[in-house]
Amino acid sequence: MAAIDIQHLTKDYGNGKGIFDITLQIEKGQVYGFLGPNGAGKTTTIRHLLGFIKPQIGQSTILNLDCWEEPKKIQQQLGYLPAEIVFPENMTGTQIIQHTAKMRGIHDKAAAKQLAERFDLDPSAQIKRMSKGMKQKLGIVCAFMHDPQILILDEPTTGLDPLMQSVFVELIHEEKRKGKSILMSSHLFEEVEGTCDSIAMIKQGRLISVTDAQSVKQLDKTTFRIHFQNLLDFQSIQQENFLIREAHPETMHIVVDIENLQLNALLRALADREVASIHEIKHSLEDSFMNFYHKGVDYHV
Repeated sequence: MAAIDIQHLTKDYGNGKGIFDITLQIEKGQVYGFLGPNGAGKTTTIRHLLGFIKPQIGQSTILNLDCWEEPKKIQQQLGYLPAEIVFPENMTGTQIIQHTAKMRGIHDKAAAKQLAERFDLDPSAQIKRMSKGMKQKLGIVCAFMHDPQILILDEPTTGLDPLMQSVFVELIHEEKRKGKSILMSSHLFEEVEGTCDSIAMIKQGRLISVTDAQSVKQLDKTTFRIHFQNLLDFQSIQQENFLIREAHPETMHIVVDIENLQLNALLRALADREVASIHEIKHSLEDSFMNFYHKGVDYHV
């Protein structure tokens, strides 16, 4: 049984807006990345999971509970961090934590204290005096303090500095080891690359890919930087049938994108030329995502 199960979820707002036939499953102990630009349908999908929106077609369940029919039961095991955090400005962070603890029936606030210390948060300040980063830290404390089995995190590190982003990534790894199921919507590719087991890409309300993180980086091509020992070989390689992204006569090197089926052809072409050095350029998840996203084709693993 999947911890989070979305089947054919559809909400059509007209004019191509909404989500259409979204199907995905998140297993126990899995961190699932949800990628797409603003307006692609990430938040609409999440709002269905929270029980805020009734689907027109399809169903979503968390821990085998229907998200629309049984949201109160789900909330007991759910931690949620919204993309836009809004706290009452006349309250302090401590009061927010106390209020959250009371709503969830938490009597021991040790976990909240540990999380606040871990993220270097002084919750005694008033909300109106807090920076965006401090409010984000407070949101993280409130989402994690009751040790939920399910976490839904929408742009979770917005406003955090790089050090705190690293602390957050460590926290996600710890929660995963505990068997938590995590859906994380993000536009920070380093964050997704460093935490997620699987990735769903959404475009204009439709899933265009559901795959594992490693496969995304291997979908399309390998890129090489090749230096030649003489100008003649540097010039002649450019007459071959390869996609050359860059060519630099002053250093006699090229940057070339090679499809998997072209690799042997490249090796044969280089064997006939004097090569000074060849290096593979590692693709970031962002490179692969943007290249794949613009193609707009389906790919499922």
